[in-house]
Amino acid sequence: MAEIKVPPLGESISEATIASIVKKVGSSVKTDELLIELETDKVTLEINAPCSGTVESISVKEGDTVTVGQVIGQIKEGASAVSQAPKQEEKPQSSQPLVSQTHGLAPSVSRIIHENNINSNEIPGTGKDGRITKGDAIAHLEQPKTSQPSSSTNSDRKDEVVRMTKLRQTVAKRLKDSQNTAAILTTFNEIDMSSIMDLRKQYQDDFQKRYGIKLGFMSFFIKACVVALKEIPAVNAEIKDNNIVYHNYCDVGVAVGTENGLVVPVIKDADKMSIFELEKAVYDYGIKARDGAITLEDMKGGTFTISNGGVYGSLLSTPIINPPQSGILGMHSIQKRPVVVNDQIVIRPMMYTALSYDHRIIDGKEAVTFLIRVKQMIESPARLVLGI
Repeated sequence: MAEIKVPPLGESISEATIASIVKKVGSSVKTDELLIELETDKVTLEINAPCSGTVESISVKEGDTVTVGQVIGQIKEGASAVSQAPKQEEKPQSSQPLVSQTHGLAPSVSRIIHENNINSNEIPGTGKDGRITKGDAIAHLEQPKTSQPSSSTNSDRKDEVVRMTKLRQTVAKRLKDSQNTAAILTTFNEIDMSSIMDLRKQYQDDFQKRYGIKLGFMSFFIKACVVALKEIPAVNAEIKDNNIVYHNYCDVGVAVGTENGLVVPVIKDADKMSIFELEKAVYDYGIKARDGAITLEDMKGGTFTISNGGVYGSLLSTPIINPPQSGILGMHSIQKRPVVVNDQIVIRPMMYTALSYDHRIIDGKEAVTFLIRVKQMIESPARLVLGI
């Protein structure tokens, strides 16, 4: 017999939740084939078969909490194991198949579809190659359902209870802890995006031909924040016990929304990277987030965070600090607005920016100066090249 064990989950993580059991007792498996999906407070992990054979036993069920190293099942070794006949299941009322094999569904998605008796062909997939993601399935469930008029109005009054994922629970706890611990204050400014948009338009084709990726705005904002962090070191610091720890490096986290919740992958040593290197890092993390491949190592550390609510249409917000950091920059949507330039009213593409900061170690003057410095860098991008 080969034991099925819970693998190491990452730094400071000792337990996980059983998200889905892919291979039931009696199923044939091959070496490294997916057996069980785990959810931690940060990422989703897989337990793969240690050998080929037949699943002899599984001692846990979906929703159970397990710890690192725990034995949760056994596999009877054998190269050509024969799986037991599956139990008869009650067929759905619909004459169409619930799950289309062409979608390449993940186990967590399949579980939602089966439990809610959904036809997967009715769900538009937004994942790679049109695959249905967990977020697509959940969004489909949340859509208003059209139904025939009923004599009983109570039949439409139904609640759906969905267990919070470990990731969602941790995000909720950390953000609430941040509000309870830090003295959070937010200062605002607005940026004229004309110059950076003109620069991007002028060099977009050349940049894409040379590097193979598009030139976005995030790399410029990271670069601008790095300059400001060097000049205002308190924004790049943290409180530890009764001490202030000033970091002499800039590890910038970029908040990314995924189907499982908010993740913040960190660009290490962002202060040593070029515009292309920053853009490439942002692009790579975007792909990994879309495919659910962000790892614990990707999110480790971070001295400052940038959150771009503008991609969702947010005009203004007060972002919450990602502890133990002391500052976070909020970017917002770009809108054309009338502004005064040289005593003339002109139309310019404007973006509101917000800096939430821990007032325990960052004074208002430092916060305002930081945000103005970012504004100067973006409105005059030549400063980023010339280092002034």
